[in-house]
Amino acid sequence: MRAIGRTGRSAWGHQTSEFRNAIGTPLRTSYVTSRTITKPAFAPKPIIDIKHIRQAPGLYEQNCIDRNYAAHSKNSWRIIELHEQWTALQQSARDLRSRNKQLRDQIAKGGAEKEKALGEAKAMKGELSEIETKETQLQDEIERLAQDLPNLSSTHTPVGTEAALVDYIGEHPDPSNTKPWKSHVDIGQQLGILDFTGASQTSGWGWYFLVGDGAMLEQALVQYALSIARQKGWKVVAPPSLVYSHIASACGFQPRDQNGEQQVYAIEQSEKDKAKPQLALAGTAEIPLAGMKANTVLNASELPLKTVGVSRCYRAEAGARGADTKGLYRVHEFTKVEMFAWTAPDQTGEDHFTAANASSSESVFEEMLGMQHEILTALGLHCRVLEMPTTDLGASAIRKRDIEAFFPSRRSIDDGWGEVTSTSMCTDYQSRRLHTRLRTANANKLDFPFTLNGTALAVPRVLAAILENHWDEKSTTVKIPQVLQPFMGGQTEISKQA
Repeated sequence: MRAIGRTGRSAWGHQTSEFRNAIGTPLRTSYVTSRTITKPAFAPKPIIDIKHIRQAPGLYEQNCIDRNYAAHSKNSWRIIELHEQWTALQQSARDLRSRNKQLRDQIAKGGAEKEKALGEAKAMKGELSEIETKETQLQDEIERLAQDLPNLSSTHTPVGTEAALVDYIGEHPDPSNTKPWKSHVDIGQQLGILDFTGASQTSGWGWYFLVGDGAMLEQALVQYALSIARQKGWKVVAPPSLVYSHIASACGFQPRDQNGEQQVYAIEQSEKDKAKPQLALAGTAEIPLAGMKANTVLNASELPLKTVGVSRCYRAEAGARGADTKGLYRVHEFTKVEMFAWTAPDQTGEDHFTAANASSSESVFEEMLGMQHEILTALGLHCRVLEMPTTDLGASAIRKRDIEAFFPSRRSIDDGWGEVTSTSMCTDYQSRRLHTRLRTANANKLDFPFTLNGTALAVPRVLAAILENHWDEKSTTVKIPQVLQPFMGGQTEISKQA
């Protein structure tokens, strides 16, 4: 695979097969600013593998450095220090309880020493209470530090900032770079199917109206993507757009990025509602779909559990206005068809070297990629497939593959390439934080399922790519890809709206 340099970070991707941990599975091991979120009593209780962090502090430190989480790189070492303090307190508590037992025996016997023993026992009760309070504080701090750590990284993931080129999809429409091209903004406005001016008046920069055939093209793209997913056995879910902030956090989404810029739209609460759990607009259906199984025990027979949801997505993305943000490429609200799956944990130890079964995360990962490849090929888009580097992974992902389409209007930026899909493997990062458990064949043992997420189709960028790549200057029309025509009443092209 060839290394690919890229400018900027993914705006539409996910957090995300092989990895190694303490039990011998292969693993190599984006900075997300943490924020204290008030959790209600019913919020999932995370179960982080803190023992593994203590056993491999150097691994977690290097992983944070590789993934641009420098602020958290010492968390693993700090966890060890706090654990040693907690262990010392545990020993002190045991000594006090042992002495307390001796005092109770002495008090029971009565005699001259009884009053002295009663006084010592009373003082000891206060000491023990203070120790227990400190133990709880240490445990809470250890949990917080552990939850702030990103997932470890797959051995497939390039270390650093450069993605690795895996493959191409379709033929390049202009290999000589001599053909004149139009931006989707110009095409859409010329045809009357995109309205940015009206949107700027109603909502501001970063919003848009799809009008007439533009709106119908969006619906066609959604229905086509759903039809492909349903053919593959994925269950359609209509998820909510509002989610609890603690659910988004458990999925690896934080309110601010590494530069402290706002990334999530939080719902303002009145004074009387301050005690209620905070709500936020979901940036992707991945969040509500993952949360759907929070505090739930899945049966092995249910896996792989594959869902696909259509939702509006909300991104409070920062960034200077310019070619990279013009038109539909970077917007605050858009429609996306999202795949989300729970699978059995990948095989470990000696079983790791056996063939992956249909319910493994690796098999589902390849299935997601295959669906993306099929959809983009059928839409007639030229794309490249990239294995994304450590600095481009979200908190929850161990591995991520992006597919970038060729946008003629972006030839001055990344040679015209722009991300249109992502697929991420998250192992048990999300299930541990959402308390989603798996009842295995051994009914007495509960494990944690693995999760994966991937874009089936993000409408604005794919729609923009279709406008630019299928525009015919002579007829001033856009050819509608054949697979979309049945969803547009047999219409074959988009012309200027009446």
